[in-house]
Amino acid sequence: MRGELSERDRLILALETAWPRHGGAKEEVIRAQLGMSAARYYQLLGRLIDSEEALEFDPLLVGRLRRIRDRRAFQRSARTPGFVG
Repeated sequence: MRGELSERDRLILALETAWPRHGGAKEEVIRAQLGMSAARYYQLLGRLIDSEEALEFDPLLVGRLRRIRDRRAFQRSARTPGFVG
């Protein structure tokens, strides 16, 4: 992903920024505001937070999302039999 963030990318980051202030099911908001499934949203978000453009656009948000992702990945791997961490 090189260059400027697309409008869709900016909307995804905006939703992640605003989400803690909203109630209700996030999946419903994703479908209503972005017109995509939650699975597609999280797929795109995962790629997006690995991009330098997203990091430059909102370093605090992207850093937080990366830490959450990395912590969850570590917790999943720690539950795997035979894992030595």
